[in-house]
Amino acid sequence: MTGIDVWVTIGALTVTTALIRASGPVILGGRELPSRVMDVIALVAAALLAALVVVETFGGEDQTLEVDARFVGVVVAGIVLFFRGSMLWAVGAAAVTAALVRALLGG
Repeated sequence: MTGIDVWVTIGALTVTTALIRASGPVILGGRELPSRVMDVIALVAAALLAALVVVETFGGEDQTLEVDARFVGVVVAGIVLFFRGSMLWAVGAAAVTAALVRALLGG
């Protein structure tokens, strides 16, 4: 891709994103969504976050399942959060644990 192609792509994506984001309010016309739909929308962020954590924890190369130091780190973070630890402690404990497991296993 040349420099101009990159900027054309960025411009096209910008316009497309603006159109997609504007379509909701335009289609609804100031009406409220049904409560059932709002309940589903409220759960979407948590579901996407959970999916991202699973993919990043277990995803290997070529769409393979891989259990390694990342998994141990996530388990340790879950334990810290289960015992009401702060997010900072959970992330720190996960990072240290994953580093130790990689150092011990040579991975």
